[in-house]
Amino acid sequence: MSKTSTLYIHVKDYVLAGISNGSWLAGERVPSENELVDLCKVSRMTARRALQELLLEGTLVRIKGKGSYVAQEKQHSSLLQISSISTEIRARGMEYKSELVQLSVVNADDFLAHAMGIKRDFQLYHSTVLHFQNDLPIQLELRWVIPEAAPEYINQSFLEQTPGEYLTELAPVTEAEHNIEAVIGNRETRELLTVQKEEALLLLSRKTWCGVRLVSFAKLYHPGDSYSFGTKFKPNK
Repeated sequence: MSKTSTLYIHVKDYVLAGISNGSWLAGERVPSENELVDLCKVSRMTARRALQELLLEGTLVRIKGKGSYVAQEKQHSSLLQISSISTEIRARGMEYKSELVQLSVVNADDFLAHAMGIKRDFQLYHSTVLHFQNDLPIQLELRWVIPEAAPEYINQSFLEQTPGEYLTELAPVTEAEHNIEAVIGNRETRELLTVQKEEALLLLSRKTWCGVRLVSFAKLYHPGDSYSFGTKFKPNK
């Protein structure tokens, strides 16, 4: 083994040891290339190779303009129940916060008309909210709401409550429809979730009803490398 390879493994082991002993927890930034050069007494090329391999192995994730972070344990949501993203995150002992990206009144286009079973140009409330776990974006929520179901939806800040929590209080869910798929996503979605160019997104599309009335249609995007969906059930005998 060459000296260069030995040094590169030394840098990887240094970072892995720091993660193992708790110096850098999930969601925290690890030393940059320049910092590793000084800490491990190696060239920048050697430090870059070590970080790149840790990224490819899934140990680290890179956030554009910020650096490399310890990857979160892959988060898991059930498809048999509808729970708040804030509740899920806090139940894991993580910190939750949100950012309201957009809140507006829109007219249904052909896609929304078909998805929601409404007429084209039907007026809807639309929100875009970015949800964070320990300061890392974990879900981008795009939601379209029937105004009659939640007249004051357009006036909410969604800092104290998620859109889902707010709607559930007004119109408890009696029926839901889910669809999940892997997608690339558009540029804005990928930038907001800070995903790498080779990383797929998990998209959960959800429609909810209260009684016979459709309440909302949501598209929930998640980083594919840090999120999963699953379920468990026992069939009736």
